Amino acid sequence: MRVDDVAAAARAAQGAPLPPARTPAAGAGSFADTLKSAGGDVQLSRHAQKRVDRRDLNLDAGRMERLSTAIASAAQKGARNTVVMLDGLAVVVNVRDRTVVTAMDTAVKEGGHQRVFTNVDSVVIA
Repeated sequence: MRVDDVAAAARAAQGAPLPPARTPAAGAGSFADTLKSAGGDVQLSRHAQKRVDRRDLNLDAGRMERLSTAIASAAQKGARNTVVMLDGLAVVVNVRDRTVVTAMDTAVKEGGHQRVFTNVDSVVIA
């Protein structure tokens, strides 16, 4: 029970009139609509944006849509951090925040560094 509800119940018990019920503002959508519009898009962390720019990775609208669908699939399975494979691109995503942590082209081995992902609990091939 919310604090407002408790206060209203206490006023009603004392015989005070109840405040009018709150109604959504005109034109306001449902909570589901608001939640979908607020969390439906995928964000890139600063680090990921730098990697995408520096590595000249192609994250076009089609790939971003597939990435969003892959994140939704991972979330349904309870994943927290996942690697999403998109064509030759590996994208590490924080599923809860819908945020890309880093991205790399799997075909190019940069500077002889190993490509190892840690702290990942799932992989989605999109």
